Amino acid sequence: MSTMAIPQQQAAIDGAVRHLVTNYSPKGNKVGWLMMASILVEAWDLYSIAFVLIFIKEQYNPDPLMLGLAAAGTQGGALIGALIGGWLSDKIGRRVMFIATMIMFIVLALAQAFVPNVTWLIVIRFLLGIPLGSDISTGYTYIMESMAKGEREVMGNRWQFMFAVGEVLTIGVIILFLLADINHETLWRVTLGLGALPALIILIMRHDVPETAVWLVQQGRFREAKQVARQMYNDDLAMLPDQDVVVPKPRTTAFIADLRKDPIRWRATVYGWIACFAQASEFSTFAFYLPVLFAMVGVSTILGNNLVTMALFAFAAVSGWVGPLLTPKIGHRGISIAGFSIVLVSLLVAAGALYTDHKYVLPFAAAAMLWGHYWDASNCMTIPTMVARPQYRGTASGFAYMFVKLPSFLAIFLFPSLFAAIGQANATLFVAIFPLIGLLAAIFILPEVYGYEQD
Repeated sequence: MSTMAIPQQQAAIDGAVRHLVTNYSPKGNKVGWLMMASILVEAWDLYSIAFVLIFIKEQYNPDPLMLGLAAAGTQGGALIGALIGGWLSDKIGRRVMFIATMIMFIVLALAQAFVPNVTWLIVIRFLLGIPLGSDISTGYTYIMESMAKGEREVMGNRWQFMFAVGEVLTIGVIILFLLADINHETLWRVTLGLGALPALIILIMRHDVPETAVWLVQQGRFREAKQVARQMYNDDLAMLPDQDVVVPKPRTTAFIADLRKDPIRWRATVYGWIACFAQASEFSTFAFYLPVLFAMVGVSTILGNNLVTMALFAFAAVSGWVGPLLTPKIGHRGISIAGFSIVLVSLLVAAGALYTDHKYVLPFAAAAMLWGHYWDASNCMTIPTMVARPQYRGTASGFAYMFVKLPSFLAIFLFPSLFAAIGQANATLFVAIFPLIGLLAAIFILPEVYGYEQD
């Protein structure tokens, strides 16, 4: 270990980190897509349960609370996983966490296929949410430390596109099972257990991905950092000595105090939290409009429901792809303002259609809402992860993801009662509050941070 003075250590670390985050890596896009691929795993689990819940109810006939917990269990686990996983990512490393989370998911996804009753399904799905929540925060941290500015933001903003692709793939497989007339118990067990397959593929592909050089530098592990930098960037990090150093560990609880030192980073992070909550709230409640839409187009069968839903999310995938491509041109503020505005107008139009009984407008309003949602949700995780300092980046990412999972979990329990109590039109008007909050936050709180560089 080196005996460098602490000021010299910090100067060397800061210089190396600044050098790394401003350098382009030809391999960065591959690494970014590999991190984004894990969203397919989360999408599979989150969406597959929605389509097979009817068969689980058919077999076990649980009460509504138990059925709701089976559906929401993963969201609750992900809430915990986001916080713990982000913190552990800062403590023990990005690579350790993204390997561990995939292993956990493979085991727990397979376990879902063999549960003897709904109680065990709830337990397994809650535990399953922990690696899912953890992997998102770890993946975002890795992307922000492995790709060049600008490119890392476009990649981070593609998470909604990956969710839409996961949704379409999940529905496609279930449609094939329905067409094959597979026994309903076999169908739901195989569907849930199949989530282990993409997780296994991702685990194999991630096996040789190294730790980020930025994290290694922050830990004082200079020799490993130099080795990774040579592999990833063809750079020897000449500003660092060839010996490791002992670096004082920052307190995790200090990450908010650190953010508040810089008004730009603080405002951007606060916006990220608000946007995460707003976009998750608007989307989590969207599911309750689907039965109305299906009735409008004359859909009454399980197969028909799946086909219409597949079409909606195929359309959403286009939005999820276009939004990140526009971000370099109109910035984070531009894509956020446009997205929340589209959702707000769409919901107001939908509410008006319901009040005036012009329900034929609803499918168009729903499609527009999805388009806007896949823009306003695109950067809510990117921004807080990007502006955080490397020593707090995992924690910052996990903390932001908590604001996604909390409303997703609550909506399953609270919104059905509200929907039933005040009716479709009033409930639609109520949901419009969320994009309004997001829009105001984008206009008045969010500074433009596209291509942001820390001092």
